[in-house]
Amino acid sequence: MTTMEQEPAPRQPAGQSPVRRQHGPGPAGVAAARCVSRLQRGYRQDNPAAVAELARLRRGAGQTAHTVQDHWGLGGLEELGDALAESSMRVRREHAEEAVYLAVTLWALHQQSVRDSDMHRTGATLGGAVRTLIRKRTEEKPGSDDAENEPLRKRLVRVGTADSIASVAVRLREIVLLLRGGQVPLDYGRLADQLCRWQTPSERAAVRREWGREFHLAAPRRGSTARNGGDGSDAIDPSLSSGSTDDDYGPGD
Repeated sequence: MTTMEQEPAPRQPAGQSPVRRQHGPGPAGVAAARCVSRLQRGYRQDNPAAVAELARLRRGAGQTAHTVQDHWGLGGLEELGDALAESSMRVRREHAEEAVYLAVTLWALHQQSVRDSDMHRTGATLGGAVRTLIRKRTEEKPGSDDAENEPLRKRLVRVGTADSIASVAVRLREIVLLLRGGQVPLDYGRLADQLCRWQTPSERAAVRREWGREFHLAAPRRGSTARNGGDGSDAIDPSLSSGSTDDDYGPGD
């Protein structure tokens, strides 16, 4: 009697932990949310240490982790160590470091000079934030058409077509500057987890689809803008609007 030999499982390259598809916040998202929530609270209370740290961090927006020596020990990397120790999810530490640093420095740029509102807001997705900015511009300039808002949509598309984390960083910085001008918030915990996953080639397409889906599903149903003031409460999928109260990436202790 013959038996069929089973093929051996693929071997993991030495020094690498397998990347597990995550359900819920990963360590990068938890670390970024904790760091940003702490600094945001201090900044809005005019805490000198928080104000000084934000000023330092915003100069790193659009750059990759560890390239700015003045930021060593800042940018959420301390919180990341704790989040990795607490999490059962296995991620590549270098991917998590890049994601957390990029998210935190982008938030610092986003929050700059904004003292009356939180620019990190749980549930405000990247695609939904761009859609909200388009909606606000349309309300401020009645009669504007899709052609005038096309450059905003194209900026999101450019993030989706980026082929390196450095390119993603630069293109996200462009979007964040526009969001700051419109005071449209963003969930930096969610963004950090997406950026962490994006760095794994097998996850990249899924993250890109998420960004596109966020943009599409945050669109108001036809005729809803006039009734609801364009606040996103009548979006195709309200859970993806900028007003979502999903607390998966809420502030840490």
